[in-house]
Amino acid sequence: MCGIAGEIRFDGGMPDAAALGRMVAAQTRRGPDGAGLEMQLGRGFGHRRLKIMDLTEAAQQPMFDPMLGMGIVFNGAVYNHPELRRELEGLGYTFYSHGDTEVLLKAYHAWGLDFVQRLNGMFAFAIWERDSGKVVFGRDRLGIKPFYYSEVKGALRFASSLPALLKAGGVDTDIDPVALNSYLSFHAVVPAPYTLLKGVRKLAPGTLMVVHPDGRREEKTFWAMQAVRSAEDEARSFDDWCELLLEQLRAAVKRRLVADVPVGALLSGGVDSSLIVGLMAEAGVRDLHTYNVGFADVGGEKGNEFEYAQIIADEFGTHHERIFVPEAQLLQRLPEAIEAMSEPMVSHDCIGFYLLSEAVSRHTKVVQSGQGADEVFGGYHWYPKLDGSTDAVGDYLAAFRDRDHADYRALVQPQYHAEDFSGRFVAEHFARPGADDPVDKALRLDTSIMLVDDPVKRVDNMTMAFGLEARVPFLDHELVEFAGRIPARHKLAHGGKGVLKETARRVIPSAVIDRPKGYFPVPGLKYLQGSTLDTVRDALLSQAARERGLFQRDYVDTLLANPGEHITPLRGSKLWQLGLLEWWLQTHLA
Repeated sequence: MCGIAGEIRFDGGMPDAAALGRMVAAQTRRGPDGAGLEMQLGRGFGHRRLKIMDLTEAAQQPMFDPMLGMGIVFNGAVYNHPELRRELEGLGYTFYSHGDTEVLLKAYHAWGLDFVQRLNGMFAFAIWERDSGKVVFGRDRLGIKPFYYSEVKGALRFASSLPALLKAGGVDTDIDPVALNSYLSFHAVVPAPYTLLKGVRKLAPGTLMVVHPDGRREEKTFWAMQAVRSAEDEARSFDDWCELLLEQLRAAVKRRLVADVPVGALLSGGVDSSLIVGLMAEAGVRDLHTYNVGFADVGGEKGNEFEYAQIIADEFGTHHERIFVPEAQLLQRLPEAIEAMSEPMVSHDCIGFYLLSEAVSRHTKVVQSGQGADEVFGGYHWYPKLDGSTDAVGDYLAAFRDRDHADYRALVQPQYHAEDFSGRFVAEHFARPGADDPVDKALRLDTSIMLVDDPVKRVDNMTMAFGLEARVPFLDHELVEFAGRIPARHKLAHGGKGVLKETARRVIPSAVIDRPKGYFPVPGLKYLQGSTLDTVRDALLSQAARERGLFQRDYVDTLLANPGEHITPLRGSKLWQLGLLEWWLQTHLA
C-alpha cells in the first residue's frame, strides 16, 4: 500500500523533476516509510512506501530490473504473490526481494498484458519498458486502489491522489458538467473516467491503459462483473449456497492475512465485520486486535454499536479497543478529513473513519474491513423495490437518485443544464449484457460503480491519510464472481443479505445477526447545525463560489433557510452536498 506518481513525456524532453517531487511529497501520508524517484529521458516515476510485504530495502520502489529492461511503481497488495512466485521460478525467473512488487514485474514480462488475470488483490501500477518506451497502467477489478491521470502540455501525469496532480500544476480545474450531474445525482459518486475537474481523469476499475512514446493510448477492459447463472445454479438449494459461500468467504479472508506485519480488523458490530473477525479467528490468527468507533446518541438516534462489537470481541477473545468520538471533535476535525479526500465525499462516515484510522494506525498497519457486503449480497432497501420490476431503470432512479433532472436544472446554472447524464448512465449500464434480472442489474451497477466511488474510495482516502492499509475481503473478485451466480431471491431473503446472514450463523453468534441494521448519522452534517452550517453558508456565499457560478442563488437560499427539511431519498442533506463541494474546491484549488 503506497502512493505512486509519474510523468510520461511525448516531446522527447526530460520530465519536470520539481513537479514530480511535489506529487510524491503530496502523498507522504500514504507511504510514510520511504520514498523514491527515478528520472530518465521521456519519463519519470515516483513512489511513497508503506512497508507491509518485504520490509527490507530490496522491495524499494521505483523498482527496475536491468536484465528484463522493465520497471514498476505499484500501490496495493497482491495476496497470491507467493504462488505466482513459485510458478515464475519454475519458468526460470530468479528473485532478489520477497514481496509482491517484483512478482508483478516478472509476471508482466512472462505473460504480457494477460498477467493481470492471474492477480488476486488490490492494485494500481505503472510498468515501463526501457527499449520500447511503452508504459502500461492498470487498476484492480473492483477499483479498490485509485489511479488518477492528467494531460498537460507535452505529457501525461498520473498519481494515486487527485490533489497530488494539482500540486504538480498545469491542470484544467474547470468543472466538468457530466461529473457535476453525477455528483449531485448519485450522492457524490462520479463514475470513471470522469472527475469533477475537466483536467483530471481516473482509470476505470478492471482496466489497462497502454501509453506509447508518441502519446497514443489504448484501453483494454480485462474484467467486468457478471450476474449469470446456470440451470444448476438456479436449482441449488439455499442451504447448499450457504455451504459454498462459507468456503468462498474463508478463502477471501485467509488471502488477506498475507503480510509481514500483524493484520487486525475493524469491528463495527454489524454482521459483515463480525463475520470477518470470526473467520480470521477460525483461520488461526492469534492476538487479534479489533477496533470499533462510536459516537454519542442524538435525538433518539443511536450513535454506536459498542455492545454488539463487544459480543464478538468476547466470543473470539480479541484485543478490542473502543474509540468514542464526541460530536464536537467530529466537526472540529472535519476540515482535515476534507483535505484528505481525493474527491468530495458526502457520507457522514468519512469523518468517523478518518478519526478511527488515526487511532488504529497507532497500533497496526493493516486491517480487514467489511465494506462491499451490502452491494454484493443485496443489503440495501432499494433492491426489493426492483424485484419483478417492469421499469428497472425508473424504479432504481426513483429509489436511489438524490434528485430528478428537473430539480437538477433548477439547482445549477444554465451552462450546466445539458442532458440527463445520470439517467442515461443508469439506462446504459442496465442494458449491458451479463445481467437479466432487475435486482441483478442494480447489484452489478452498485458493486462495480457506486461502491467504487463511495465506500471503497472513502476507505482508501481515510485510512491512507494515516498510513493504514485496509483490506476488503467482500471485494475479493472470486467471491464477487461467485456471488453473481447466487439467485437474487436468496440475497433478498430475510430482509436482505439472507444468504450471507444464514452463512454467518455458522461462524458468529446470532445476537449480532438478528437486529436492525445500524446507521450513525452525524447530526451536525445530516441537519447542518451550528458552526458547520456557518462554514457551509460562508463557502456557498463566498466570492470564490460566486465566480465559479455552479448553483442558482435562489435554490441555495431555500436550502440555507431550512437545511433540515431538504433531505435526499437516502437520508442525506441536499445542502451538505453543495456545501461540501464548494468547501472541497476551495480547500484544494486555493
